[in-house]
Amino acid sequence: MNDVRQLPVPDGLDGMRVDAGLSRLLGLSRTVVATLAEDGRVAVDGRTAGKSDRLVAGSWLEVELPEPDAPAQIAGPIEVVAGLGILHEDDDIVVVDKPVGVAAHPSPGWTGPTVIGGLTALGVRVSTSGAAERQGIVHRLDVGTTGAMVVAKSEHAYTVLKRAFKERTVSKRYHAIVQGHPDPTRGTIDAPIDRHPRHDYKFAVVEGGRPSVTHYDTIEAFRSASLLDISLETGRTHQIRVHFSALRHPCVGDLTYGADPTLAKRLRLQRQWLHAHALGFDHPADGRWVEFVSPYPDDLAQALERLQD
Repeated sequence: MNDVRQLPVPDGLDGMRVDAGLSRLLGLSRTVVATLAEDGRVAVDGRTAGKSDRLVAGSWLEVELPEPDAPAQIAGPIEVVAGLGILHEDDDIVVVDKPVGVAAHPSPGWTGPTVIGGLTALGVRVSTSGAAERQGIVHRLDVGTTGAMVVAKSEHAYTVLKRAFKERTVSKRYHAIVQGHPDPTRGTIDAPIDRHPRHDYKFAVVEGGRPSVTHYDTIEAFRSASLLDISLETGRTHQIRVHFSALRHPCVGDLTYGADPTLAKRLRLQRQWLHAHALGFDHPADGRWVEFVSPYPDDLAQALERLQD
């Protein structure tokens, strides 16, 4: 029995050859896709397509894949990830509550658990769009950051959500505890970010870097730290951590970006106090606005309680 896939052509593949575009969408080699096209197993809008035909954004692809002899192997650990919660699931999306120590998807050098691996173990089938190792992933959270994260299940949802993140119509709200007291207590950080000039594993505010904008408001001030509500206008890697470190108010527990280890030890915190608290967007199925809230995990909640004592 063969597996028939139907999926729309994302905007990013407009004008690309069929073999190159399908290779990206399905995670198959161009040689395999070319063979499928030569065998008449690829159609665009109901018409058989050749490997060198050009894709048009919004058109519908139909691909007939041979049934594999054994279950497909997915890169990265396939296990039920401890603490991986499901905040919402329907035919188009799954919103997960990502725990600490879990990456969004497999990547070079990472051998730990992933959101994709955890969903696979739970029997949740996600979109086949995107590179093979990150299918369905439309945005990411750092390994050390917890909270709400949406994954596309349908091909349509993948296309719509990727566009929404690119066009910045998604509401991404984080809560963070930073050292000291930002002045003013409410404001905007507009500073470009790029790779750190000396440390490859870090990022920094760098002249000529990628535009990066962070908005914040103080929820509560403590003797040595402040709880902030943060919204992102852009989504650079480590953006919140880098911006507040540059202001000399690093996230509590974030030793990579200059946090005081003494305070982290007092609060019994093993990572940065940073949590993706709420995620809102237009639902890809019908356009209605939806928002999902992730409660603080135990380690952050307990650290906050110790700070309040």
